[in-house]
Amino acid sequence: MNQQEFTVRLEQIKDFEFRVKFDSFDETNLLMDEPEPLGGGAGPNASRVLAAAVGNCLTASLLFCARKTRTELRGLRTEATARLERNAQNRWRVQEIAVAIDLPASDDEKPAQVDRCLALFEDYCVVTASVKRGIPVRVEVRGPNQERLYESQSD
Repeated sequence: MNQQEFTVRLEQIKDFEFRVKFDSFDETNLLMDEPEPLGGGAGPNASRVLAAAVGNCLTASLLFCARKTRTELRGLRTEATARLERNAQNRWRVQEIAVAIDLPASDDEKPAQVDRCLALFEDYCVVTASVKRGIPVRVEVRGPNQERLYESQSD
């Protein structure tokens, strides 16, 4: 079996504020912090980064498939909404992530090649497939007129 591995390093700046350094990007850092009153809200917290990772992975997967079929998608917009609730032990948990990807307007309302991608892209998203093991993820793709082109529910 093929394996890949990467390391992300976190360095505490102060209180709950951390600088995240990515292993293969020397100059790229991400500042993370908890919202008030725990932290100062200087950056996104882990739940927000998780939602961003799911949304980015799904969008990149759809874009990759579209490009494989020589369909150009520019100006994609994605919204990822995480819903947090307290569990039986009164601890906050991410209960669900809902992702909506808006396709840009094009000459065709929806190129035929996009249909094939809509049937495949979610399964190729590494992050979403992993997260779905513990958190329901709903995915929706909308056309330029907000018509629903694709909708899935978590397994």
